[in-house]
Amino acid sequence: MEARLLVLGLTGSIGMGKSTAADMFRRLNVPVHDSDATVLKLLKTDKKINEEIRRRFPSVIEREVINRQKLGNMVFSDSQAREELEKIIHPVVRLSARRFLRFHSLRSESLVVLDIPLLYETNGEVNVDAVLVMTAPEFIRTRRVLSRSGMSIEKFKGIVDSQISDKEKCRRANYVIETGLGKAYTFRRLTRLVKHLRLVSRRM
Repeated sequence: MEARLLVLGLTGSIGMGKSTAADMFRRLNVPVHDSDATVLKLLKTDKKINEEIRRRFPSVIEREVINRQKLGNMVFSDSQAREELEKIIHPVVRLSARRFLRFHSLRSESLVVLDIPLLYETNGEVNVDAVLVMTAPEFIRTRRVLSRSGMSIEKFKGIVDSQISDKEKCRRANYVIETGLGKAYTFRRLTRLVKHLRLVSRRM
């Protein structure tokens, strides 16, 4: 029986190990569409988006270039600014994801991953077959995030406040994987999940 493309939404609050999980999916030969990477590419190459950001957020422009750190600090401390930025960027990211899905469907893939940090916040769960949430104990998450360059407690709090809680994400997810027990454990769990989902895709 030919497998149908199964779309897994990958998400998790900041510091929960989502990016590490995405890299592990790639090691397991599962195509991954990275929403954050798409946004960074758009900020560098899409003239229309750059012009719109320059018009709406002139204070983040330095030497004719968008200061991404300033932009990030602004949108995570100002919900209205965040909504304005999302209106500019999200439609183009969704278009990129649709093209990704079309490409891999034509290649007869059985499983792909959409890596979407704000999946629940943007109602992205309606566009996937199942959701995987990565989680970790709060002390591990805090240590991971505060070790990042340019991160402060205030910025961390702003990001957390802008996201649905980890508890709620885990409650709504189809699958939950703990990342606080070491990368080897996480990789084993993901390997088993990939095998399971590929079997599911054959039955769909």
